[in-house]
Amino acid sequence: MLEDAPLVTVRRNTPRPSAEQVAAITGAPTGFVVDALGGRGAMGPAVKPVIAGQSDFCGVAVTCHTGPADNLALLAALPLLQPGDVAVVATDGYVETAVVGDLVLQMAKNRGAAALVTDGAVRDTPGIRHVGLPCFATAVTPNSPAKNGPGVVNEPVVLAGLTVAAGDIVVGDVDGVVVVPHARIDAVIAKLHDVRRAEAEMLAKVEGGLGVPAYIEDMYASGKVREIG
Repeated sequence: MLEDAPLVTVRRNTPRPSAEQVAAITGAPTGFVVDALGGRGAMGPAVKPVIAGQSDFCGVAVTCHTGPADNLALLAALPLLQPGDVAVVATDGYVETAVVGDLVLQMAKNRGAAALVTDGAVRDTPGIRHVGLPCFATAVTPNSPAKNGPGVVNEPVVLAGLTVAAGDIVVGDVDGVVVVPHARIDAVIAKLHDVRRAEAEMLAKVEGGLGVPAYIEDMYASGKVREIG
């Protein structure tokens, strides 16, 4: 006979990036971070800021899987939040009830959280605006969740098509949310220098009047374009 599952399973000891690593990525647009990751790394486009103008963040993932219509695991994750952490809440994409409202979001802010990201729904939009903590979700509904469990904290979760593990760096802005896996943080930081330089060079050219990129001009000159009319 199977034993009853615990209400919540929690992992306390997880890898964490250094403050210097987080600082090196903080402020980078999500598009730059994606380019440094090789072109992928963003959550599905349904995950967007709940409040316009409250979107920019960079922090360390504290993950939880609540399952549908429940938020006990999120509440159990609150004691584990450290200043600058991002609560990443996987609900299996369930949006018929909210997983968080303004009061729990304020608790996360009181713990020092930098943001909350979920593939589920949220509620209490005016209160969320007042709290001021970046909150990303896929939907808004006034329906409230249960607190029954089971749930998991600080194990890898899948959220909007992307695997997120505790200790990853999570970056958000108006375009969406990007995850930098812990094992790739240093490589992304190094690549960001190249991305920033290339973007600055191209921006200067575009603002200077560039209308066609050089590689498109070269493609036409190479004879590899067949013109049919």
